[in-house]
Amino acid sequence: MAKTKELSKDVRDKIVDLHKAGMGYKTIAKQLEYHSLEDDGESYPGRWQRSPPDPSRRGSRKNRKKPKNGSRDCRMEKKEMRVRDLGLGFDSDEIVLFKYCMGTCSSSRKNYDLALKALTENGSISSRKVSAHPCCRPTRYETVSFMDAQTIWQTIKWLSAANCSCVG
Repeated sequence: MAKTKELSKDVRDKIVDLHKAGMGYKTIAKQLEYHSLEDDGESYPGRWQRSPPDPSRRGSRKNRKKPKNGSRDCRMEKKEMRVRDLGLGFDSDEIVLFKYCMGTCSSSRKNYDLALKALTENGSISSRKVSAHPCCRPTRYETVSFMDAQTIWQTIKWLSAANCSCVG
């Protein structure tokens, strides 16, 4: 069971007064100078204190590389498109949000994919019609509705990606 401490009445009253004065809890804790922990001579680090730097960590938070928008992993992208430009034969200038999948799936390769790649590279299997890697594809689709040039509502099922994942 966790060890809990009860604050003295004067400390509780001081916390209430400081809170009523509009101070946040971190500021109140600093005002009390970690009173509840230091009175007993115990050395618990406060939640607001930083841990000492870990020498095994490389680089600071500022210097850590963040994934760029150009990430190659499988992901969904969005683009506003005119319905006419989708190439499905609809006559409409309406703009729809077309969602599509793009990126690589090299991190999702299984032993099958690795073996198949090796066999096609050494000529044991013809690589003409074989795909030796998973691909980024929609796993769910969305229906899109729009008004055509004759002011008739049209609905296209399975047009836009709703979710993308590595398949195969």
